Amino acid sequence: MAMELKKYNTNCLMPLVMLAVLAVCAPVQAAITTQDWGATADDHRPANLYTLTNAAGMQVRISNYGGVVVSIHAPGKGGAFANVVQGFDTLTDYTSEDYIRANGHYGAIVGRFANRIKGARLTIDGQSYALDPDKNGDLDQGGVMAYFRQVFTATIRDGAEPQLILKRTDPDGYMGFPGTVEVTVTYTLTRHNRLRIDYRATTDKKTVINLINHSYFSLSGNPSATIDHETLQLFAHHYTPIDAGSIPTGEIRDVTGTDFDFTAPAVLGPRLGSSDLQIASKKGIDHNFVIDGVPGKLRIAARLRDVEAGRQLEVWTTQPGVQVYTANSVRPQVAHAKGYVPHSAISFQTQHYPDSPNHPNFPSTELVPGKAFHEVTEFRFSALDQ
Repeated sequence: MAMELKKYNTNCLMPLVMLAVLAVCAPVQAAITTQDWGATADDHRPANLYTLTNAAGMQVRISNYGGVVVSIHAPGKGGAFANVVQGFDTLTDYTSEDYIRANGHYGAIVGRFANRIKGARLTIDGQSYALDPDKNGDLDQGGVMAYFRQVFTATIRDGAEPQLILKRTDPDGYMGFPGTVEVTVTYTLTRHNRLRIDYRATTDKKTVINLINHSYFSLSGNPSATIDHETLQLFAHHYTPIDAGSIPTGEIRDVTGTDFDFTAPAVLGPRLGSSDLQIASKKGIDHNFVIDGVPGKLRIAARLRDVEAGRQLEVWTTQPGVQVYTANSVRPQVAHAKGYVPHSAISFQTQHYPDSPNHPNFPSTELVPGKAFHEVTEFRFSALDQ
């Protein structure tokens, strides 16, 4: 009787076991979903959080507040997924007084003009425009209420390669810039584990534009670990040196024989401790590199590897430059609370060169009526054991 009861119970469990196995083995459905993410702390503007998933199981979360990339779960050794960008849990984390005061831009779209313009002044066709100055008197990341603090209008497209389409009308005179600019930023999670960012813009008056994404990457998946052990290769034989205010001097310098030479893969730790004054003064790298090849053509700019975690990131772009920033300081309190430390991540801000309007030898950032601004950047993720 006992043996019959045991046999009966086992048979009853079999369907449950089979369902569990099927649930584990079932393919992931590519999709994009939307959820309410609350309201901004400064003036209570509502925002949403969008989750993009592909059939390979990669997942990206993005908000229409600032176009912020909140998390990216990418594959690694043995098929293990982990979050490989630094981000925060709530909308309030991104909109608190402390975060804004600390100049936090984690994961955000920055514009109308990313990076810096010396003296926060712009001259176009002989007319001068006063921009929004920072504490040093320069334009920094577009101004205090630039794109990273705006709620974009969002449209979603479901399918095998889900898309989030963000739009903003930037009014004439906003943050001092001339021209009404219509901006569209499209995030696509492809079936090949690529996060593609497509930037487009038009204007009704001659102006300047420089759009970037400011995500911080750490391939280890450990938010408190440094990137010292990670290996970086840059497809760039030149960079633009900076002055004490982090403004390019106008020189385009060869990297050969310097600690800026990443044309062959190099472990980051020793380079971040370099005695080169350009690096030592910033406590790491915070420089624009001139990407090899023809601007306007999609080409590789950077390759980052974490052999221990079994992850690789390649950065491909049509842009002429990439600002490489190794998280040399951590200012927002929410970042400290997350365990983020200096050199715990690296940012690849594909861009036109900083302060371009003041350097005729740099690629032009002018945008004129009848012409469209269009640039593409792809963050391509892969597991090293595949």
